[in-house]
Amino acid sequence: MAKITIIDIQHKEFKKSLQGYDRNEVNEFLDEIIETLEDEAQARAALQGEIADLRERLSHFKAMEESLQSTLLLAQRTADEVKAAAHKEADLIKQEARLEAQREIASLADQIYESQREAQRHQDTAEKAKSELRSLLMSHLALIERTPLAPAVASQTLPAEQPPPGTTVGAQAGGTGDGETDALEQLPLNNGTPTHKIVE
Repeated sequence: MAKITIIDIQHKEFKKSLQGYDRNEVNEFLDEIIETLEDEAQARAALQGEIADLRERLSHFKAMEESLQSTLLLAQRTADEVKAAAHKEADLIKQEARLEAQREIASLADQIYESQREAQRHQDTAEKAKSELRSLLMSHLALIERTPLAPAVASQTLPAEQPPPGTTVGAQAGGTGDGETDALEQLPLNNGTPTHKIVE
């Protein structure tokens, strides 16, 4: 069954009858119905416009929600990537610091080892110098102990061995010179090389 519109009501015509309704009352009632329907139609149109606006706004909000969700997902992904990159960079920095510390420790260990070797070389050199000096002193001491006493010292310490007056040192030593001949006496030096002293 087709719906009755306002236009249908406006153009509706009734047949006349002897015991029918009052035409004016019917027309007035129809006018009231038409006015009411027009008001309802306007209200319906306003409601439909509002519904359309609300639907449009809802669609806009849904689009915004989707965009926000995408933005949040992108921000979360970016934050995760930044966090992972930061952790990776921190690990690299730690590894570099560890390697640098190991290199420094190795360098210091080499320096310590080289210093110990240098100290040992100095100690060996000092020991060698001490040994050579000790050997030199012992050699000089041995030369001093083997060297005979000088005649003047011998005459003071051994008076019985003095030669008789008028006898030269050369004659006493078995030489063939006379009393005016110079006598040579051998004396030691620090290096053990013999030297001579002239005695009149």
